[in-house]
Amino acid sequence: MVRTDLSSDQLLSVIFDYMAKISGESRLAGVLVLMANMGREMIVADRCAVWLIDEANEELYTTVAHGVKEIRVPYGIGLVGHAIATGEPSIVDDAYADPRHHAENDRKTGYVTRSVVTIPFRNHDGRIIGAYQAVNKMTAAGKFTEKDLELLSLAASYAGKSLESVMLHQEIVDTQREIIATMGQIGESRSKETALHVRRVAEYSHVLALRLGLDPREADVLRTVSPMHDIGKVAIPDAVLNKPGKLTEAEFELIKSHTDIGYRLLKGSRRDLLGAAAIVAGQHHEKWDGSGYPNGLKGEEIHIFGRITAVADVFDALSTERVYKSAWPIERIERWFREERGRHFDPVVVDAFFDELPRLLELRESLKDEA
Repeated sequence: MVRTDLSSDQLLSVIFDYMAKISGESRLAGVLVLMANMGREMIVADRCAVWLIDEANEELYTTVAHGVKEIRVPYGIGLVGHAIATGEPSIVDDAYADPRHHAENDRKTGYVTRSVVTIPFRNHDGRIIGAYQAVNKMTAAGKFTEKDLELLSLAASYAGKSLESVMLHQEIVDTQREIIATMGQIGESRSKETALHVRRVAEYSHVLALRLGLDPREADVLRTVSPMHDIGKVAIPDAVLNKPGKLTEAEFELIKSHTDIGYRLLKGSRRDLLGAAAIVAGQHHEKWDGSGYPNGLKGEEIHIFGRITAVADVFDALSTERVYKSAWPIERIERWFREERGRHFDPVVVDAFFDELPRLLELRESLKDEA
């Protein structure tokens, strides 16, 4: 469909609308989508791609290119490779007449690239970190203009600096996730529990969180931090932690202290993920009726993350073999959860557990420990 260039008022509306959306977005994927949409609307293009640099693999890639999945090309390849390598923007009226055009992507997708405008964007230090590329002008002329170049350059200047901030934030979040996953595994390795326990608890928690209507971001946070629920076990002596027989009262008190220890290890962090991990570590043994530990919290005094992790953790503990017991059959587990609904566990979480039990059993099977 043939369209017309935006009026000045329309253009300002698009710019201010997307600037507000981008400034309020903390997820890298979300910012990339907004950048692509902004570029496409501003200069009336059919498609817009946001290319980033993968230094480790010496490639350029885009996960946001309207109508296609991820595309990867080696450094220096294509119009985008030339723009990033030289720092120079370009306008091409006929892509197939330009030797720099990488036609392989068209052959793979069946798309026909005609006109192209490509603009590298930079971070706060002036270093090129990616490029905008708009494809196929949708006006009657079918060609991008110097004004389009100026407009896309404006978008690239703003979005590039915003993208850098989000990428740094994402790097911090990814690092936290790695630390949490590693520490969770360390905590479990201290006891001779099943090797995939923390992974199963994470996946069970995620399923239950979504069933309970938590925001997908919250559910993802819980999946990330739940492996830290037993991190306090690093301070419990092996002789007590892995004792096959009945614990003495003093030994049981020592085991219970892992909740306080885990909470104290994590509570001082100003990072959201580690703060959430502190909640899970400190509250996953609290009980709905107030008879749990370490603080005897009751009902909704217990954070929803603690209530969900409690169900996920106990389900996995009952359904897998431990040094002190055999795995329970599913019928016995179901009876026990019904008995403990409103006592040990939040009734709403138990209801979610039964609603999602087929899915939880599928996850248990897919993440089964090797013999």
